[in-house]
Formats: sequence, C-alpha cells, structure tokens
Amino acid sequence: MPSSHASAGPLIGIVAGEPSGDLLGGALVRALAKRSPGARFAGIGGPQMIAAGVESLFPMEKLSVRGYVEVIRHYREIVGIRRNLRDIFLAERPAVFIGIDAPDFNLGLEGDLKAVGIPAVHYVSPSIWAWRGGRIRKIRRSVSRMLTVFPFETEIYEKAGIPVSYVGHPLADMLASAPSREEARAGLRIPAGAPVVALLPGSRISELESLADVFVAAAERITAEFPDVRLLVPLVNRQTRELFEAALYRRQSGELEIKLLFGHAHEAMAAADVVLVASGTATLEAALLQRAMVITYRMPRLSWWIMNSRRYQPWVGLPNILAGEFVVPELLQDAATPEALSAAVIDLLRDHDRRKAIERRFAQMAAELRHGAAERAAEAILPYLDGGAR
Repeated sequence: MPSSHASAGPLIGIVAGEPSGDLLGGALVRALAKRSPGARFAGIGGPQMIAAGVESLFPMEKLSVRGYVEVIRHYREIVGIRRNLRDIFLAERPAVFIGIDAPDFNLGLEGDLKAVGIPAVHYVSPSIWAWRGGRIRKIRRSVSRMLTVFPFETEIYEKAGIPVSYVGHPLADMLASAPSREEARAGLRIPAGAPVVALLPGSRISELESLADVFVAAAERITAEFPDVRLLVPLVNRQTRELFEAALYRRQSGELEIKLLFGHAHEAMAAADVVLVASGTATLEAALLQRAMVITYRMPRLSWWIMNSRRYQPWVGLPNILAGEFVVPELLQDAATPEALSAAVIDLLRDHDRRKAIERRFAQMAAELRHGAAERAAEAILPYLDGGAR
C-alpha cells in the first residue's frame, strides 16, 4: 500500500495490464515525474513502470488475459484484484487515476473512482471503432478524459461529449531512434546478407499455447526454402520461453538456425526482412519499424466466434486498420496453418519490390503518429494534479 506523508507530492494511481501498456506507462510516469517531482505512483505495472518509480501492488501478469473464455476462467481473481485496488484508492484518494489500455479491467475501476470525485484519465482508447462500439456509454460514465493515440479517434469522443486529447502514439516516438537493419544485425551477430525472419508468437501464455507449434512448423517450411535463413524469436519471460522451447522439442527442430531472445523484440524486428507476428501491439511496432509482416492469431473457438461476430472492419491488424486496406496479409484462426503462414512469409522474402513498397508505406504512417506522446499526455494530466480539472 502506498505510504502517505504530508510533505510528499500528489499520489497518482496508475494501472497497466500487459507489456505494451507497461511500456507506455513507463514513459508517461517519467514525463509526469519531471513536471511534478514529488509525485508518487502506485497501482499495477510491469518492469518499465516499476523502474520509473511505480509501486506495483499486484503482479501485472495477473491481468494479461485475453479472450472471453480465458477471462471467465480467471474472472474471480481479476475481480478480486480490482476490488482490493479500488478499496486502496478510496482510502488513499489519489489526485488522479490513470488507466492505461486494459479497458475491461480499468473502465470499471475508473467509474468507481470517478463516482466519488477522483478524476479518471484513460490512456489509449478502446478500439470502439473496430468492435463493441456500445462501450462509448460506459466510457462516458467512467472517464474524466480520454487520451487518444490515433488522430481519427478524437472525433468519436467529441461527438459523444467526452473530454478528449489526441497525444499521438508513444511507440512512434520511442521507435524513431531504433537501430537500422544493419545496426540491429550487427548487434545480434547476424550476417548482413542473410535472410532474416523474426517470429513473434505473442506475449501471453495463452498465445504461446495456441501459436508456438504453428510458428515452429512454419519456421521449418521457411528454412526448407531458404536454408541460410536466420530466425529470431524474442520472448517476454521465462514461461513463454519454456513454451516455445517445448514446441521445438516436440517437433525435434534442433536443426533450425534459430536464436531465442529474452526481450529485444524491437531489435529482432529491426534486423528482419519479414516479421511473422501475432495480432496485437507488436504489429504496430513492426509497422513503425517499417518492416513487412504477416499477421496471424488463434484463440479458443468460442472466443473467436464471439469476437469475430462483433467486429466492424475487415482488418484485425493495426497497420491494416490505419491504412484502410490490406497492406500486409492477415491469416487468422483456421487460416493460420503452418503451410499458409510459411507461404506468405516466403512470398515476401522473394518479392524485394513489394517489401520496399510496404516499408515506404509504413514510414509515412510512423511520421503521421509521431507527436511526443508521453509529454503531451503528461500535459493533459497536469491540471488534475493541482485540482484545476475534474
């Protein structure tokens, strides 16, 4: 529980539910700390936020659950964490609460806090433009201000009468200084001229359980066509690494030229010619790094049926949604077979001109999203720290 001292600065509650939110939260906390040097931060975060000074009261991994079936299985534990966190904040009364993404967890908590006069800012709009648009009513009840990362989202909230600030996408700022392909390969000790494929099967246990064997089988087929290919697999923690290693063992794939990495996802994508990636924030990261990719996803059949029936657009991957067309292939659920995934990757490896066209399109996208997001988000939050906004 955060300690309270009369001489200390304002308490800021903050919650992120997965690694992508932790990355955004770390940058935001550092920006806020510069503007409010005595501020204290408490809630839920991962290594980035903890390193920036957040006291994480519960493990972030407990919230990293995706899909209806998976959420139901962990429902009681997640609701218990939210209830305990709510009680802590009702007692401690932070100057402002910041929910970073994770809308299914954060919106309910934000609503409870806002109802008793604690301002609630939500950072990263739920994708109501892609599916579940009816959530706009809950958002109106729950948040004091929405911070959006895509320019087209602002109009949605203005029309709904919800205070909104467009801040740009933090990842576009963070990745502006990413290493070049040559620099990334040198850092990873990969031959400059070898074909390189980065494999990103996800950051959640459930994603590895669905995709690890498929990715390994696809990697075998890619290697059969390109014997000198180098395969990079960045994994976020020990559990996901163990699941991927188990898939390698099951398929007896010891002959693959494969490098498993703890983290270093951006370096792996920067080094690659093509990225095979599970749908999620990593697809946007690959686009901001200007890399051609194949987007895929698998989940339990019931979860897929529910989510697929509620989406409004033909695209799932963020790069295609932002472009408004299929710039890169998407192979989802039953279409996500090793044969189809490897064929799509091989096609991109062979077609140099197509890869370059994709990279140019993504370079333009990165420029449009680069606005100094963490600093702009901090400026939007500052009025709540001095009591000037509610």
